[in-house]
Amino acid sequence: MKIHSAEFVKSATNVKECPAPAFPEYAFIGRSNVGKSSLINMLTERKNLAKTSGTPGKTRLINHFFINDNWYLCDLPGYGFAKVSKSIREKWEHIIKNYLLHRENLMCAFILIDIRHSPLKNDIEFLDWLGRKEVPFVIVFTKADKLSDAKADRQIRIYCKELANTWEPLPSMYISSASTKEGREEILEMIETTNRGFTN
Repeated sequence: MKIHSAEFVKSATNVKECPAPAFPEYAFIGRSNVGKSSLINMLTERKNLAKTSGTPGKTRLINHFFINDNWYLCDLPGYGFAKVSKSIREKWEHIIKNYLLHRENLMCAFILIDIRHSPLKNDIEFLDWLGRKEVPFVIVFTKADKLSDAKADRQIRIYCKELANTWEPLPSMYISSASTKEGREEILEMIETTNRGFTN
């Protein structure tokens, strides 16, 4: 897939404020500071489409981008270690889960995980929640350029072993790097293929 156009549409505070569900949609979510904005910018080849920040918890709204005039990319608030109050974290969690359960044109959620980290409890719990709620998702390991190929492979094996405790078969996985553009073609090809199954 070639990206011909990518534009910011709107920010929403809840799923009811999202754009009309007339096109297929893909949500990107992960722990705070996982590299979500950088990955979105890499996929769309737009340097500042999604705002990047070294401060965890920067994304606080449901942000929609319209890609190629025929699908939405949705940037969701991060979860995890953002230095915010418990009440704000719970508010974000409610926004995220309500969106994932009720956004009718959502084709797939891309769950971003920093490949440098061992399996983290809240990542595993979130994946299990998605499975129980039958929300379609794939895993995208980010920041692959930060590790050697051998270390990256080792991390993937560790994650697969952990997921095998509850998943059969294992969820689909992609390895990515915003710096080297690794994984870009594979992810866009998956979106292009999935778009063909969308019915309004």
